[in-house]
Parts: sequence; structure tokens; C-alpha cells
Amino acid sequence: MRIAFFSDIHGVPSALDAALEAAGRLGFDRLVLLGDLLYHGPRNGVPDFYDPVAVARRLNGLKDKIVAVRGNCDAEVDQLMFEFPMMSDYALLDAGEERFFLTHGHRWNEYSLPPLGMGTVLAHGHTHIPELKQLDCGMKIFNPGSVSLPKGGSARSFGYFDGKNLRHFQTGQA
Repeated sequence: MRIAFFSDIHGVPSALDAALEAAGRLGFDRLVLLGDLLYHGPRNGVPDFYDPVAVARRLNGLKDKIVAVRGNCDAEVDQLMFEFPMMSDYALLDAGEERFFLTHGHRWNEYSLPPLGMGTVLAHGHTHIPELKQLDCGMKIFNPGSVSLPKGGSARSFGYFDGKNLRHFQTGQA
């Protein structure tokens, strides 16, 4: 199973389109959305080309491929915009030999691990910084970065699982 991981879209359709185009060149069976889909949050300011209605429309066109979780900037009213569930705090996704615990990252992260065992990949966004590392407990941490508002000197990015390996791509790559 090939999986594209997007996080922190924050209502920017041009950034979403760039990520979808790059991920589409790679091919994906599932699109994992790790929260903060529409609203930009009070700390970020209004991003350029902010249009949450356009973002919802584009994502609804992919609803059969989407597994989504709620971010800290997502509200119950946002669910009214989507034709797929996106209000769960976490989801589990088995993909061959990998098991993914999907969450936004504001509750479960490297410093507050979910109660899961070795071999699990904790996939989360929230920090807007791409990351992939193995913890001593046997769990992997995978953060795809942000599709629209990168931080920490990173570029706009998404994550990708090809069935064996996890990687990061900048939205202009692939």
C-alpha cells in the first residue's frame, strides 16, 4: 500500500494542489491527513491565498482514499465541510508490515507516546517540521512537515510510504 501523508494544510489550496500533484506522480492508494486542514490558527496569521472552501472541495474529491484525524486548529464546524470523517483524535492504519498510529501531534508525540508497542510508526504533524527517527522503545516517529506553513527552516513538504520505506518530499519534488 502506498500512502501519502499531508499535515497542516491550513486552508491554502495552492499548497494543497502542489502536494497533490507531487504525490500523484508517485502514486498513492491512501491519503492520510494529519490535521489542521482548514483554519490557520491564531499564531500563524492568515496565509496567502487562504480559501478553506476550495481546500474542502478538493479533498472531498478524494474522499474514498482519505483517512483523517483532527488537529488542534480543527473545529466541529469544519466537519460540515467534509464528506469524510476528520474529527477523531487518532486512527490506526495497517499497511503490510507497518502499523501506523495517526494523530496530529498536539496530544501524542515523542514526549507523550501512545500506549502501543514496538514496531509502530507514530505519524503526526503539528510541528510543521519534517522528521523521521527511531526511538529506543522501538517506535518510529514520522512527521511529514507542513504542506503550507513550514517552520524551522524546512520547505513545504509531505510524507510518503512506498510499502517499505518512509520518505519526505518537498512539494515541488517527485
